[in-house]
Amino acid sequence: MSIFRRRGTSQKQQEQEPPELKSESKVNELKAALGPLTGRNSLYCTDACLRRYLEARNWNVDKAKKMLEETLAWRSTYKPEEIRWHEVAVEGETGKLFRANFRDRVGRTVLVLKPGLQNTKSMDNQIKHLVYLMENAMLNLPEGQEEMAWLIDFTGWSFSTNVPVRTARDTINILQDHYPQRLAVAFLYAPPRIFEAFWKIVKYFMDPKTFQKVKFVYPKNQESVELMRSFFDVDNLPTEFGGKATMKYDHEDFSRLMAQDDVKAAKFWGFDEKTAPAASVCAAPAAVAPEPTKPIGQTNECAVVS
Repeated sequence: MSIFRRRGTSQKQQEQEPPELKSESKVNELKAALGPLTGRNSLYCTDACLRRYLEARNWNVDKAKKMLEETLAWRSTYKPEEIRWHEVAVEGETGKLFRANFRDRVGRTVLVLKPGLQNTKSMDNQIKHLVYLMENAMLNLPEGQEEMAWLIDFTGWSFSTNVPVRTARDTINILQDHYPQRLAVAFLYAPPRIFEAFWKIVKYFMDPKTFQKVKFVYPKNQESVELMRSFFDVDNLPTEFGGKATMKYDHEDFSRLMAQDDVKAAKFWGFDEKTAPAASVCAAPAAVAPEPTKPIGQTNECAVVS
């Protein structure tokens, strides 16, 4: 009986272990399970990265290991860190997806999506463009931040500009499986009624954690508007999303900034800056230049972080 009591006491002590100690213990356990890592994998698999995979799998080491190994296999073939801006720049010409020059209230990087401005037909390139911007957004996360926010403007959206369900599913799978715990919140601003039919299908591809981070905002619904404003300063928030700032996307300015970021990413991964492909950061957030005190041209004109 005393043996069973000691085991029970030990289990209870583990359950009462402080979260930070439990986290460190699980990270070390996952490290041991993965074994020695080399090259880009060793850069990718920082403690912060391992922690995200553990969180995504409810701290189950075996499941987190499987998920992470699948990501490493995907990255070895898809090579997101080797995507250069010039390869996807055509996708960004209309400003359908870009990194904003403002952050949310806690300093997270913001991606702005405008699906109504779809300008290409290649679904593979569209996904590649999104992956590039995800990696770029992570490169520009301030120290101590692991997640980003999405703002989705449905102006001009229709079924003719919508992505096929299969592409939506593939995109969701990439984001969930290979970028866990990177999304803090996604605001879908004023989606039209016809979007609801599409949403009913694609939401089944989302895991519960991702689904809970998606928020619908309707301008006439004060509760949803207030929720959004709890995440963003109304003075920084563009008018398209119910704020007071003017936002104008300038493709040439954005392209110059992406070229600069390609150099930063290449430096992180140890590539030759002159010949190396653009790169990504899953590891600890890289240092970034401070936000501009004056937006280029006019308030939020360039809509990018300098």
